[in-house]
Amino acid sequence: MNITYTDSKDFSEQDLQELFLSVDWLSANYPARLKKALMNCETVYTAWDGHKLAGLINAIDDGELTAYVHYLCVNPAYQGKGIGRELLRRIKEKYKSYLYIILLAENEPLVDYYLQNGFELMKGRYVFMVQNP
Repeated sequence: MNITYTDSKDFSEQDLQELFLSVDWLSANYPARLKKALMNCETVYTAWDGHKLAGLINAIDDGELTAYVHYLCVNPAYQGKGIGRELLRRIKEKYKSYLYIILLAENEPLVDYYLQNGFELMKGRYVFMVQNP
């Protein structure tokens, strides 16, 4: 396995759908919208095993102070091989001059993973959302 990393958005709807289905994320059900959303992000790094999209991270930023990591997604067949760590490293490097890099852990096991990768748990902060149908 030879993983290559890019900062180009050379992925197809099918590439994205396969990756997001592998981790059972709802976004996989909307491949055209998912691709459009990622094409509009300031930063997207991808990890490839040949022609297979193994992982992806994206960030939305305000251009100066804060970057928000929206997705960190690694196909389970590739987890535990340092791909997520490398994708996070690239985001942290790109945004090292920003005051904050913020991400949300969508399940409890990810809390320890992000702590191990240099992020801090923000106590006393609350996340709000509206989910549209």
